[in-house]
Amino acid sequence: MDILNRLAESIDYIEKYLDQPLKHEEIAKIAYCSKFHYQRMFYMLTGVTLADYIRKRRLTVAAQKLAASHSLKYGYNTPESFLRAFSRLHGISPSQAREKGRTLRAFPRLSFHIQIKGVLKKNRFR
Repeated sequence: MDILNRLAESIDYIEKYLDQPLKHEEIAKIAYCSKFHYQRMFYMLTGVTLADYIRKRRLTVAAQKLAASHSLKYGYNTPESFLRAFSRLHGISPSQAREKGRTLRAFPRLSFHIQIKGVLKKNRFR
């Protein structure tokens, strides 16, 4: 179960520093893995690449802020690049998202839980 704790710690790190450049090597180090192993394991467990997870989480958080000044904080160099990425993910522009009644897609933060089930078999001795 230790690996799940390490993965959870790496997700905490990602979430804490979403507004800063993230190096995959540093994230993997938190989980005591090589970059290659971490990325493979991350994809196998989540079905999404590490880079895609970070990108979608940044867009989700930036969408919650909905201001160009905040979007720059999440790794978009220009308001135009944010607008394109935002529109691709949500299907509408940030200005449309501000309209009352609009809903946005969200990419929720990951968390890991494990459930182990077992079956007890009766031993039959003769």
